[in-house]
Amino acid sequence: MAKRFALLGLTLLAGISASRVSAQSSSNNLNGASFVTTAVPFLRISPDARAGAMGDAGIAVSPDANAQYWNVGKIPFSDKKYGISATYTPWLKDLVPDIFLAYLSGYGKFGENDEQAISGSLRYFSLGTINYTDFNAQSTGSGMPREYSLDLGYSRKLSEFLSAGLSMRYIHSAIASGVNLASTGGDYKPGNAFAADLGVYYTKSKEKDADHINTFNFGAVLSNIGSKITYNSNRRDFIPMNLGVGVAYTSQIDAYNKITFALDVNKLLVPALQYSGADTQVSVVNGIINSFQTGDQLKQIYASLGAEYWYQNTIAFRAGYYYEDKTNGDRQYITCGLGVKYNVFQLNASYLVPQGSGITRNPLSNTLRFSLIFEFDKFEDKSATTEEEPAAAAPTSPAEGSN
Repeated sequence: MAKRFALLGLTLLAGISASRVSAQSSSNNLNGASFVTTAVPFLRISPDARAGAMGDAGIAVSPDANAQYWNVGKIPFSDKKYGISATYTPWLKDLVPDIFLAYLSGYGKFGENDEQAISGSLRYFSLGTINYTDFNAQSTGSGMPREYSLDLGYSRKLSEFLSAGLSMRYIHSAIASGVNLASTGGDYKPGNAFAADLGVYYTKSKEKDADHINTFNFGAVLSNIGSKITYNSNRRDFIPMNLGVGVAYTSQIDAYNKITFALDVNKLLVPALQYSGADTQVSVVNGIINSFQTGDQLKQIYASLGAEYWYQNTIAFRAGYYYEDKTNGDRQYITCGLGVKYNVFQLNASYLVPQGSGITRNPLSNTLRFSLIFEFDKFEDKSATTEEEPAAAAPTSPAEGSN
């Protein structure tokens, strides 16, 4: 039963059930409600355990292999030349056991001073196995809904303190895979869309001495700016276009201790709906413009506040808070997590603290994320070793031996 309700919520967001949404408009509008909904909401699920432990604040924190998701523009300022990251997130763990998000990303820097970088990622969202029903509770089959996105990005330093990047994205969504909609007259098909991210990053440090360094970071990113997605011939829906701005401040207290505070604010660049679905018919450009004209603008902003403490650059403790207005999703939760770094490896874990009870319990409670990061400066040059070994093993002449 829980799975059926979870899928129903997703299909409402995706617009498959446009007629149902319209039928509910008269009752919902009585409350004067106005909120923002989009298709493929998995694009806004954080796949990074580090930022996940900091209340999902990741736009301006120091770059690592997961920067492809948060802000592609900050990758040129990574400490290492190459990086790879893999993250696994069981999603809605309190409701269903088999929904998960998997994420794989990586980058490589190049150029005379490593001032440029290419990056990429694969995001895969599985909704498990679902038994479908129509609005009369009649079975329409079962399937295994899947969604994924592929990214390819390029970024470069523009100055000693500033960098920018662009990332292109392909999105595929098959949220009713395996279901037979013939009996309901549906003409469902998997949805496809293309989008882009544009990010900028600024960082500057002030050094008192070798052990006392303060760093200020600023980041801004336009994400998922692109085409609408459609699942049938009747409706085209916005993907979660977003404007995010973040700041982070890091204080190197001494040779052993470092602490970072970060704040992100985000706003979806999608017009608020009054449940009628009419606003989804406007163009992407007009939709972005209308997003600043529909609904209460302050209530459409959501914020992430986080802190990170490192001891000897080996073990990290993190905590954060995520806030969303109660009229526009009401996601409010506390996060925490740990990080361990050894040589070129880093393992991060985050946990969403349970809140509420009974029907008021946060469905994201007990959410876990695990990220493994591998960052390094160069590949081992085996050719040099191969050339040196024969020379070392070469036999000496009798004359040389007598010397």
